[in-house]
Amino acid sequence: MADAETDIGQLSPTQQEALQQYLAVTDQDVKDAIPLLQRSQWNVQIAIAKFFDGEGPDPLAEAMAANQAIPQVAARHENLQQSLLASEFSSRVAPRRDRTDPAPRIVPQSSTTHGTPWLLGLLLTPLNWGWQAATVVLRTVLYALSFLPAAIRPTLFTSRLSAALQGGGSGGRRMLMPRDAAARFKREFDEEHGDNELPFFEGGLAQAHDLAKKELKFLLVVLLSPEHDDTAAFVRETLLAPDVVSFIKDPSSNIILWGGNVLDSEAFQVAREYKCTRYPFSALVCLTPKEGSTRMGIVKRLSGPMPAATYLSELQGAIEKYGADMAGVRAERSAQEFARSLRDQQDSAYERSLAIDRERAREKKEAAAAAAAAEKRALEEADAAALRAEKGEQWKAWRASQIKAEPPTSDKEVVRVALKMPEASGAGRITRRFAQDAPLEELYAFIECYGVLHGDEGAGNASKEKPIDYEHKYMFRVASTLPRAIYEPSATETMGATIGRSGNLIVEPMQDGAEEE
Repeated sequence: MADAETDIGQLSPTQQEALQQYLAVTDQDVKDAIPLLQRSQWNVQIAIAKFFDGEGPDPLAEAMAANQAIPQVAARHENLQQSLLASEFSSRVAPRRDRTDPAPRIVPQSSTTHGTPWLLGLLLTPLNWGWQAATVVLRTVLYALSFLPAAIRPTLFTSRLSAALQGGGSGGRRMLMPRDAAARFKREFDEEHGDNELPFFEGGLAQAHDLAKKELKFLLVVLLSPEHDDTAAFVRETLLAPDVVSFIKDPSSNIILWGGNVLDSEAFQVAREYKCTRYPFSALVCLTPKEGSTRMGIVKRLSGPMPAATYLSELQGAIEKYGADMAGVRAERSAQEFARSLRDQQDSAYERSLAIDRERAREKKEAAAAAAAAEKRALEEADAAALRAEKGEQWKAWRASQIKAEPPTSDKEVVRVALKMPEASGAGRITRRFAQDAPLEELYAFIECYGVLHGDEGAGNASKEKPIDYEHKYMFRVASTLPRAIYEPSATETMGATIGRSGNLIVEPMQDGAEEE
């Protein structure tokens, strides 16, 4: 129990209040409640949800709890009279609610000079000479005042006057781009105070401001003036203290460190916008969701020299005060990112499924088209085959009428052939006499039209006119056995010259498209 009391005594008032609220709901032991609240960034809603539901990774629940923890300001509609009455009543009854000062996004303004007309310049020459003389005198006075002790030196007045005499914070230094100015500040800081581990942001304040707003981090702005005697001691004893450096470097602190020299134009503008009244100056800036979802505010100002322990405790207190709000916004953004990623995955899966369905539909359509084309082609081939067969029968009827009659047995100038017909024809072996001057094609025509000549085929109804656009092709060949010789259907070679007076021939059928030997 002593350990629990010791732990409670080390907690801040905000943490103690969160602990009491958590214990009133869960009635958990203090020794177990404090670690759970620490893991929940001291957000009571998140801790209660983890106690009852378990500590699984549930960014949606954390975002909902953080959303409930951040009060939503309802929109109001009122007229001017109501606004004036409300402001007067609130000023009389209760003081205005404390709000952090806004932290503007500062972009350095380039100083441009315009040429003065020669006549006006001639008229203003005496005034210019007088201003230059006064400037020399005032600079001499300021230089003499710089040797006075810091306790009696008018710091604010001399700094403002020096900045005015030096052209609005330029100090005679050449104006650089924000990244180059940051590099020059880091180089001069290292040369003046030695090597260090401070992670200064390598860019302008506007870029650091945007990065802190985007990544929900704290922006620590440090402004130094080399004209102040407290600067060296503050840097050496406070800013470069090991505890301060370790805290700023710690990733869990979520701090972006930006430093500037007020002699530079950008740092001078930052000092004026952040209402800097004393150097060295530090300002802690972060997102303030209770005052606006996108508002960046100055949550802590640290002016002048101070011990390292005080400087560190002030920073830790401000970060602890606004860390819960930042954690809520961070959890909400994480939930939104998770939901967006889930939607993207669902959309991607839907697109893939849709692409697969489209591909299947395309393949099915192509298969149907191919089947339709094949069917059409088969019908066309069948029609062409039927037409060719019809024309073939017509050709046989015509050619059978053109075959010359068999010479009589008394004629000695003939060629006697014995034909062994194919088994499919059923004719067996036949003998036929032809005139010696008959062409070989006559023999082929006789064999082709044998069925028509003997009335075995139904070609009686076919027209005996030669079919148009038709060239007959014999699907057989005639060959002799010994010696083997093939006789082609020639219209010029005669049977007497090729076969002789007699011959034993074989009719060999051949397939369509088969090559002849």
